Order: sequence, then structure tokens, then C-alpha cells
Amino acid sequence: MGLPEQASSFALAVDLLFYATLFLSVLFTVLVAVPLGIFAIRYRRRSADEVPVQIEGALKLEALWIAIPMVLSIFVFGWAAYLYVQMSSPPDDSMEVFVVGRQWMWKAQHPTGQWENNELHVPVGKPVKLTMTSQDVIHDFYVPEFRNKQDVVPGRYTQMWFTATKPGVYRLFCAEYCGTQHSGMIGTVTAMSVPEYELWLSGATTQESPAAAGQRHFQDLGCESCHQPTGQGRAPSLVGIYGQTEQLEGGATVTVDDAYLRESILNPRAKVVEGYRPIMPAYQGQISEETLLQLIAYIKSGGERPDGATGPRTDGGQGTGGTGTGGTGTGGSRGGERGNGAPSQPTVESGSGGGNGGRGSGAPSQPTVESSR
Repeated sequence: MGLPEQASSFALAVDLLFYATLFLSVLFTVLVAVPLGIFAIRYRRRSADEVPVQIEGALKLEALWIAIPMVLSIFVFGWAAYLYVQMSSPPDDSMEVFVVGRQWMWKAQHPTGQWENNELHVPVGKPVKLTMTSQDVIHDFYVPEFRNKQDVVPGRYTQMWFTATKPGVYRLFCAEYCGTQHSGMIGTVTAMSVPEYELWLSGATTQESPAAAGQRHFQDLGCESCHQPTGQGRAPSLVGIYGQTEQLEGGATVTVDDAYLRESILNPRAKVVEGYRPIMPAYQGQISEETLLQLIAYIKSGGERPDGATGPRTDGGQGTGGTGTGGTGTGGSRGGERGNGAPSQPTVESGSGGGNGGRGSGAPSQPTVESSR
């Protein structure tokens, strides 16, 4: 039985490495096992008092059979390491798709906002990067025809990328035992020509892009009341922060990447930015993995609103929560920056509507989100 069809840019390279490793394994098995059998029979002890001829050894032969396997092993290691680095380094122009694994299904969101369950449509000839996490236990995203697979781990992000080379429908498996219905966690990856993919996108239900949805959650959760774009709020500005290096309390530094943003949202006291107090509430268990991915996508986009502005809205929209003289907002933090009554309580649930009022008079309302990040 042969290997599955080659349908990605990595498939041929992975197969060549596999066949080379298989060939060397068989070769050395034969070179060791066959002489071992021959020598065991030919030089067996034939009588109880037989004394065999003592062989001192052959230095050149011993050096040869040490050097040749060592050189071959180093060669195979270098070959595999080079391929691994290639498979772990997605191109900068890759199309990013967010994937969430859960018992027992896959959920993927495209850059234009379309969600798919147990299906993934991708264009042929364009690199696709999957940013993945699990909502419950460890899963493993595996498409045999693409020759790459990646663990999907709860509490962190993992990535894999591929470039489909042939149109077709390929099976998607979970390659890590994840519970009683593990064998049923199966989906499909459909590789389409670019025109067909664009046609599929245009026919799919229009939804918010991940960044736009993240911007909405950012407002609904009240993050903008403290993470002001000017940096004058009680938490750092998030505009253009992705990829930058931040100074933390205690003198340590950290690069702002997906993992750091995730940790700062779920457990903000883990790494506190220097000059700010650890006053942000933890969101562990309060928001879904989809919401978390969208918030990170919004911050990665530069923290800009679709209209090109940044930071808090200034229109007095209507939402739920506390009220200020300048308007009403979600959770009391965006209603008016200053209101007349008692401060409203924080909330982590998404409110309806959204918007900020102007400034009123009186004590400031309590923010819904304070942040170390």
C-alpha cells in the first residue's frame, strides 16, 4: 500500500526523507542481521573442548563502520532539521486562518469572517497559516495528503502552514486521542483554484472579519476605557504594539506576540508592564476561544477601528450598564467618562450596542477592563 496522494508543497520533500530513512534502515538491518546469522552458523562451537582462534580486531574496519553510520546519521539529521525549519516558518504573505479544536469538531474562521465547522476551504497555490488552539483537551490537526500535522493544545497557540498544490477534497483527522468520540472527529479540507475560492467566499454568509469582531468585543468589554490610544489611560496603549518589546516589572522584557497577549487577557497579573498597576481582572473562563482569537487579531491589526480611527469611540451610543451625563455605554465604562451617580459594576459579558458618551460631572464610573497589558 502506497502513501497518500501528494497535495502540498511539502509532500514530495517529506516523502523523499521518509524513503531515504526507510532505505537506510533496511540497508543497515541487512548489513547487520545477515552477517550475524552467517557468522553464528559458520563459527559456532563444534566441541566442548574447542578453543577458538583469538582475533585481535581490525582498527581500520572498526573506524570505517563507526564513521560511515555517523556521517549518514548527521546527513539525515541535517536534512530533517532543514525541512522542519521550512515547515515551521510560514511566509509573511500567508493567509491566516484561526482554528479551534473541541470535542469533537473543528471550527475555522477565514480572514473575511466566514466560519466553517469540520470543513476548511483554501486556495491552491497560496500559503495558508493556521493559528490553532483547543477549547478542552489536546487535539492534532492532520491532513495526510499535505504531509504535515500539528498538536492543538489548550491554553496556548500552535501554528502550521501549507500550500495546497492540487484541487481536491482531502480528509482532515484528529491524530491525538481526545475522548470517546475521537474516531469521529473527522472533517475535510477543500483545495480550490483561486477564482473558485473567491467565488466561494462571495457566496458564503457575510460575517465580520476576525479583526472587526475583535474590535467589537474590545468595546463591549470596556477595554478602550483604560487602553487609550494616547497612552494616558490606566493601562498601556495597544495601538501598534504587536511585535514590540515591553519592559516588565522586575526588569524583564517580553515580546508582544500571540502567546503573550493571550496570557495577558486570561491572567493579566502574570506579566505586568512597568509603570502600571495590576488592576485588570482575569478573563480565564469568562470568554470563549473564538472571542480570544478575535481580540488578538484586532490588536495585531494595530488596534484601529474600521473607520481608520483608533481608541475609544466618542459617539454617545446606547448600550447596557452605567449611565453618565454624556451618554450610556456597556458595563458603565463607556457611558460617560464621568457620571453623576454611583459607579456601575464591571462585567465581562458582551453588552448590546456600544458607544461612549462625553464627559459629565461627578465621580468616574468603574471600568470593565483594567489591564497589565
